[in-house]
Amino acid sequence: MTIKCMPVNLLLCCLVFFSSPVFSNTPDQQRQNFLLAEKSVEQDDDSAFITISSTLVDYPLYPYLQYQWLKKNLPQTDKILAFLSNFKNTRYADLLRSKWLDYLANNERWVDFLRYYQASDNTALECRFYWAHYKTGDQQFALNEAKRLWAVGDSQPKECDPLLSALALSPVLTPDMIWQRFELALKKDNRSLANYLKNLLDKPSQAIAEVWLRVHNEPSLIEGIVLLSGDDRHGRIFAHGVDRMANSDLDLALTVWDKGKHTIVLNDQTAQQLERRLALALAHAQDKRAYDRLNQLQAIDGEVREWKVRAALLELNWPNVTHALAGLTIEEKQMPQWQYWQARSLVETGNVPQGQSIYNRLSEDRSYYGFMAADLVNKHYSFANKPVFIAENVLEELARTTDFKVFQELTNLNREEEAKRQWWFALKKLPKEQLIVAAKLAQQWRWDQIAIITLVKADYWDDLGLRFPVTYLNQVQINAYLQDLDPAIIFGLIRQESMLDKSALSAAGARGLMQIMPETGRQIARNLNEPWKADDSLFNPDVNIKYGSFYYKQLLNRFDGHFALATAAYNAGPNRVIKWLPNYRSLPADVWIETIPYKETRKYVTSVLSYAIIYQQLLQKSTIKMTKLLFDVRPR
Repeated sequence: MTIKCMPVNLLLCCLVFFSSPVFSNTPDQQRQNFLLAEKSVEQDDDSAFITISSTLVDYPLYPYLQYQWLKKNLPQTDKILAFLSNFKNTRYADLLRSKWLDYLANNERWVDFLRYYQASDNTALECRFYWAHYKTGDQQFALNEAKRLWAVGDSQPKECDPLLSALALSPVLTPDMIWQRFELALKKDNRSLANYLKNLLDKPSQAIAEVWLRVHNEPSLIEGIVLLSGDDRHGRIFAHGVDRMANSDLDLALTVWDKGKHTIVLNDQTAQQLERRLALALAHAQDKRAYDRLNQLQAIDGEVREWKVRAALLELNWPNVTHALAGLTIEEKQMPQWQYWQARSLVETGNVPQGQSIYNRLSEDRSYYGFMAADLVNKHYSFANKPVFIAENVLEELARTTDFKVFQELTNLNREEEAKRQWWFALKKLPKEQLIVAAKLAQQWRWDQIAIITLVKADYWDDLGLRFPVTYLNQVQINAYLQDLDPAIIFGLIRQESMLDKSALSAAGARGLMQIMPETGRQIARNLNEPWKADDSLFNPDVNIKYGSFYYKQLLNRFDGHFALATAAYNAGPNRVIKWLPNYRSLPADVWIETIPYKETRKYVTSVLSYAIIYQQLLQKSTIKMTKLLFDVRPR
């Protein structure tokens, strides 16, 4: 008899027909068979897949394997329903359901779609759900629900087109709804959507919309806004133009707004929103007019209250700082950040004992502001390190659960991204008290980033060994010595940049532990007279820590040894930091940090500095004092 095999490979062919000694249940053999079964799926060799997968029923990744086959065999309704029933508690049930529902919709099996649909945050499937109602006779329900999907400034997924087109042709869609989405689209700078919506309006309204589009593209046209006086919509065009103009010429935007706001018809809400926008823009631009402008706002929110304090700080006007702090809410006043500035303003205005009293209380806080306060009253830093101890049998019990066995098996196969997805799926099913156990398990398995994030989800902050791992200690110490840096500073940067995940990849393309962009990496390689291997070499901890330490030292030299400026430059780029330097006089470093315009960079700097202090403690050193790192920031 001649045996014919599909061309997966010769080994696979042999495995199918001589399986007894090969299809054992040892972990290594199961992994090999899993990989062979995956290969048979890729090559559409159903016979081989069925034979091999039948030996893997007890293997943790069996549902994953079945999912891979079923998503290529979506017409197999009975098998899909069986999978959704038998493996409903796995991550792959929802993934398969989503793909199967797409298949049912593409084949216009609307009754089946409605029968098996489950609510999710998938907008495309939600649109198809309402379209299924429309196609099966419940049109009014579908159109009413479509109104919510309509009222966004972004373009919806293409799967929503039939439903939204039906809405556009129905009497349910009113001119006000079109105008609402038109305005939302322009706020999102979605010009193609705005042009589409313009064409749904009647001719007179299209003319107004065309003016609005022109102003969006060329904001300076609003200087002739007298041609558009008369109603609220014209006023909103004027406000939109001022808003756009403020991006490129804030002074002109303020002049045009202050000149025209009393003659243009404009509702109070829109006027107040624009006043807020301009006042905050002045604050972010570190303009002296910011405090007075913020102080005149009628609608006050948390961001405005905070920037009033910062605007006063920027001018070193301590009575105004005191006044702005008094305007914070009770909850805001209790935050370490504003406790620090309350104490600072008291000392600066002559009330030293009360200020010192607040510093003393604040010095017990393990944070940038607590460490600064401790220095100012000459106290030791407070760390309140309370490690969590979990019995080994408790960790083993969690590790033996199905979800975590799947995670382990994915890591054994070097499927890191899939393993991370599995971890977060497993975490959602755990009660809160089990999250700390999971965090310690991740630490034991040396998944630093996952351990840190899991502990945050557990709302536990005092296990410093878990939150601040000292992985890669040797590489850090070597490069700290080479660059004349404290190892704690490098660890602070790594902890903030990647949470010690050597495989970290940002949306912008930054790679590795210290999140280095490939272009920056190539330049560093040239500076070091080293050959550049490849962008992905930045995932190598040896390369990444070497290059990141070198780059930080370059920034430190560029900014005259100022750690706050160099740290800000590492996050936002040196050119932005130069723009943020004071114009006329030096500023205390704490004031400069607090008034950094970018919230992300402001938080970044305070985090890196506080992490460096914590790492110093973990490394059993005491060479860094927060205030010693932060001397005055000189004018540009």
